[in-house]
Amino acid sequence: MEWLLLVGKANKEMSACDISSIYVSVIVRYWINDEKVDQVVGLDAKFGADLPQEKEHATKLPAKNPNPSDCCSTLSEKLSGSIAVCPRGTCEFSVKAEVAESGGAAILLLINDDPDELPVIDCPSNKSVDIKIPVVIITKSDGDRFTNSMGGKNNVELLLYAPERSIVDPSVVFLWFMTVGTVACAAVWSEFTASKQSEESSDEFSPKKSSKVGADDDEDEIVEVNLMSAVTFVITASVFLLLLYFFMSASFVWVLIILFCIGGVQGMHFCITSVVSSSKWKQQKVGLPLFGETPIFSLLVLALSFALAIFWAVTRRASYSWIGQDILGICLMITVLQLAQLPNIKVATALLSCAFCYDIFWVFISPYIFGSSVMISVAKGDNSGGESIPMLLRSPKFHDPFGGYNMIGFGDILFPGLLVAYAFRFDKAKQKGVRDGYFIWLMVGYSCGLYSDFSLICTYVGLYLMDGHGQPALLYLVPSTLGTIVGLSLKRGELKELWNSTLEDISKSNKSLGGT
Repeated sequence: MEWLLLVGKANKEMSACDISSIYVSVIVRYWINDEKVDQVVGLDAKFGADLPQEKEHATKLPAKNPNPSDCCSTLSEKLSGSIAVCPRGTCEFSVKAEVAESGGAAILLLINDDPDELPVIDCPSNKSVDIKIPVVIITKSDGDRFTNSMGGKNNVELLLYAPERSIVDPSVVFLWFMTVGTVACAAVWSEFTASKQSEESSDEFSPKKSSKVGADDDEDEIVEVNLMSAVTFVITASVFLLLLYFFMSASFVWVLIILFCIGGVQGMHFCITSVVSSSKWKQQKVGLPLFGETPIFSLLVLALSFALAIFWAVTRRASYSWIGQDILGICLMITVLQLAQLPNIKVATALLSCAFCYDIFWVFISPYIFGSSVMISVAKGDNSGGESIPMLLRSPKFHDPFGGYNMIGFGDILFPGLLVAYAFRFDKAKQKGVRDGYFIWLMVGYSCGLYSDFSLICTYVGLYLMDGHGQPALLYLVPSTLGTIVGLSLKRGELKELWNSTLEDISKSNKSLGGT
C-alpha cells in the first residue's frame, strides 16, 4: 500500500533560503491551561530560522491569534514572545512571516486550509526578504485540535522542535523481513507441509488443497485465476474503493474489521493445523452437530484463533495491537496464496498490469477527478471516526521521534506473491534447480522492489517530486517481479512455454517424457 513520510533536510543558515534543501518535519506539542494534551507534525519552510533539534532546547511559548488573523497586513497589537497562529490566507507565506516578525512574534505557525495535506513552503518570490523567525505549517485538522481552544480564558502554549531522523529505521528493516518472509513462506508452504496434508483430510475446518502440481484430486478447492479475474478485480476493487471514499464511516470500517477477523481466524487455523503433524494430537476426535467427527486439536486451534481475533479487535487501538494484526494478516495471506493460483504468465501479466494501473490511477490520477487522492484518503481513514482499515501489515517506528507506523497493504504482498508462488510450482514441475529456476530470482526481484519502495532515498525523491503524496508499492514491485520472470524466460527461450502452458500440462508432459 502507500508510505506517507515527512523527510528531513540539512540545516539552513539563519535568514537564508537554500533552494537545494529538503523540507524538514517539525513536532508541535501543545498545552491547554498548563495541561499537556497532544502533539502534531508540521512542515518547516525553506526560509526563516531553524528550530532546535532537541525538545530540551525548545521554549514553550503562548499561542496568540494575530489581528488581522491572516497576517497579511500590519498587526494592530504586538505579539512579543508569542507564537503567531494564523490561517493560510491569500497573501504569500513570506508576507505573513514579515508581518508576524515585525509584530514581535517568535514563531509563525500557519494552519493550512486542507484538512490533511501539507503544502511545501518554498523560497519567497522576493529574494531580498530576510526572515529571522521559524515558519511552520500544519494541517487544518491538526490545527483545529488546539485553535478551537484559543481565545477566552483558555491559555494555549506550544513547543516546537525539529528532531533528526535516523538514516536507517529498524522498523523498516523488520517490516521488510516480515513481508519477504510472508511471500517466501506462502510460496513453499505446500512443499513444506506436503507430508502432513494427508492427515488433514478429516479436518472440516481446514481448506482442502493439493500438495502436488497437477494432482488429480477432484475435491481440491484451489481457485485458478484467469483473464476475466484480472478485469473483474479492477472493476470490483475500484467500486469498493469509491464506496469507502464517499461513504467511509466508523460502522463501515467495522464491517472490514469483522471480515478481517473472520479471514484471520480461518487463516491462522489453517496454518497451525497444516504445520502440526503429531498423530497423537490428531487422532482424538469429538462428535459435533453438522461437522461430525472433528479432531479436538482442530477445535483447540480454532478457539485460540478466535480468542486472538477478539482480543485484537477489542485492543486494536493499543500500542501493542500491531502484533495481533500482523499475525492474523500473515496467516490470512498465506492461506489465500494456497487457495488462489496463477495458471501461466499470460494471466499473471494481465493481473499484475491491472493491479499496477489500479494503484497508479487511484493514487496519482484520481486527484484530478475527485479533488484528492482516493487511495491515500481511504488509507488515512478520513471520516472514519479514528478507525483505520486493518488490511495491512504494520510496524511501529520505535526509534522515530515522530512516532507512527510503517505499513504495507495486503495487495502489495498478495499480487506479487501469486507470481512468486507460480514460479516455485513451475520450477518444481520442470524439476529445475536453484540457479536455473525462477523462484529464487523472483524472490530477489521482489526483495529489491520492496527495498526500493521502503528506502529513504526513494521516499525523499518521491515525496519531493510528488508534492508529499505517498507512493504505491506496486509501482516498484510489478516491474521487479513480472519484469524479472519475463526477461529471464525470454533469455532462456522459455517465455512461450511460460506464457501459454499450464502447470498441469507441463507436469503431464514431464511424466510422459520420463516414462519413455
